[in-house]
Amino acid sequence: MNKKSLLYFFLLIALFVGALIYSPVIQSPFITALNSLKNSYFKGINYVDDTIDKYFFQADRISELTKKLKTYNILQIKLQDCNNELRDLYKENNASFASNPHFELVHASSYQKFGDFNRLWIDIPDYNASKIYGLLYNNFVAGIVINEHKKPLALLNSDIKSTYAVSVGKEKAPGIAHGNSGEKIIVSFIPAWFNIHIGDEVTTSGLDNIFFKGLKVGTVVSIKQLQGYQSAVIVPYFHSYEPNYFYMIRSLK
Repeated sequence: MNKKSLLYFFLLIALFVGALIYSPVIQSPFITALNSLKNSYFKGINYVDDTIDKYFFQADRISELTKKLKTYNILQIKLQDCNNELRDLYKENNASFASNPHFELVHASSYQKFGDFNRLWIDIPDYNASKIYGLLYNNFVAGIVINEHKKPLALLNSDIKSTYAVSVGKEKAPGIAHGNSGEKIIVSFIPAWFNIHIGDEVTTSGLDNIFFKGLKVGTVVSIKQLQGYQSAVIVPYFHSYEPNYFYMIRSLK
């Protein structure tokens, strides 16, 4: 192969890779094929793990589950006691509100687009395209799920369109968290009369019908004063470059 042919060959490869990265039409069949392979892979891995657990680690597994069951039974009793006291408190004060969030384990099948690590297609059975769902990873806020062409798309914290309501610091200053396409999160529209400080913890406020109150988001590392408002830069608690599974908040009540 002469130099001219070699040059044409590498040029074709470069054009193909460029089209693959920037053209959704070309990406689509590749992503579909990858999704199918990933789903088959996860099913195979789960089957192998179940088989190994069943035949080789059964005794240890039973012992471990027995200990966990005892712990869960104790916690269930304590939770039942708290639930009874809370119900009595509702009745005493004629309160009608209640909170009983429903969680569901969901699987990330693939990235929406090669090179964008903040957007993931999510497998959600009985998906309701009219709702926005909250995502958790290791008990920390990871992002939200929105409708994209009637399919569930996860926007992780760093995505600029991933927005939800939060509270900042001890004074619970209200604000709106959103990504900036980087490693940090921005909290905007914090009223100027609230005192916030570097090191303050940011949690969900529960006022967006996506998350309930008190879920941890991150900590403040810098503050900027604006006209009538403040904004804060947040280092999020959620860090994962290979997320496969999330807990999704199916409903808040």
